[in-house]
Amino acid sequence: MAANGKKILVVGPSWVGDMVMAQSLFMALKRRQPACRIDVLAPAWSFPLLDRMPQVSKAVAMPLTHGQFGLSIRRKLGKQLHGERYDQAIVLPNSWKSALVPFFAAIPRRTGYLGELRWGLLNDARKLDKTKLKMTVQRFVALAFPAQDMESPPECPIPELTIEPANQQAVRDKFQLGDNGPVLALCPGAEYGPAKRWPAEHFAELAKRKLGEGWSVWLFGSEKDREVADRINQLTAGSCRDFSGQTSLAEAVDLMSLADVVVSNDSGLMHVAAALNKKLVAIYGSSDPGFTPPLNSAAKIIDLKLDCSPCFARECPLGHTHCLTRISPDRILAAID
Repeated sequence: MAANGKKILVVGPSWVGDMVMAQSLFMALKRRQPACRIDVLAPAWSFPLLDRMPQVSKAVAMPLTHGQFGLSIRRKLGKQLHGERYDQAIVLPNSWKSALVPFFAAIPRRTGYLGELRWGLLNDARKLDKTKLKMTVQRFVALAFPAQDMESPPECPIPELTIEPANQQAVRDKFQLGDNGPVLALCPGAEYGPAKRWPAEHFAELAKRKLGEGWSVWLFGSEKDREVADRINQLTAGSCRDFSGQTSLAEAVDLMSLADVVVSNDSGLMHVAAALNKKLVAIYGSSDPGFTPPLNSAAKIIDLKLDCSPCFARECPLGHTHCLTRISPDRILAAID
């Protein structure tokens, strides 16, 4: 048992942005109980993020991918974790299956929102009041406190990823990066769907303007973002450095820490940039900046607040995506400058 009587297992989320926001919970737990130990059960891809969160003692790999049920695998993992003698589990996902491992591990206090009727699997089940806890990060942080203490939204610490200079130098060496003046990082992807993606043509125009001012422009994203990154590079005569699909998540985080300004759609990389305390311009279309904003007060949010948004759709129901196309590159430039 950890000092102060707390050894906590957090069942983490399965998305980059949510995992960054989960750091606010870890920070809140440490503020309340400085000597507590926090382990996080999470997908292996998220370990580079957890490695950069000093509040986390250990990351435990969830062997199943998002959406897989795998009852026998969850039972086996729970039995293995039983020997860790955790005092509490905090389950961040709302699915029924996500509460199984702490149940099989016989962790005495299992905290989370009721979600998919998880009475029994959770013995500290909370009913989520979405009118009180409007933001995802508030819902996470509220679980650090007893239910009776949540009469108002909790104070949410700002995520802060720790970057080692040696890691920065490693990516400089691997990708042969010199000192080429200020760097603009562009994150043109959004896995959720096209209704969250500012047009590639707008990103390209922004890139051309900054290239003309002597900036370097780096493109970030996963393998799924290669097409939009290629389009931007075609429109800029190949003048951008394209890292999409070329880096691990760890390398992407360390590369982004070298940027001077980040312009991003509402995506996981947007939350990474905010947690790196970058000068950030965040572009919102179908999603709501009141629900999942970048958790950094210095970030600038661009949102047209049209009558039809936020609609939370993957593709524009009206077929025009005016909430994004009508955000001009000039407006983003003004926000940067």
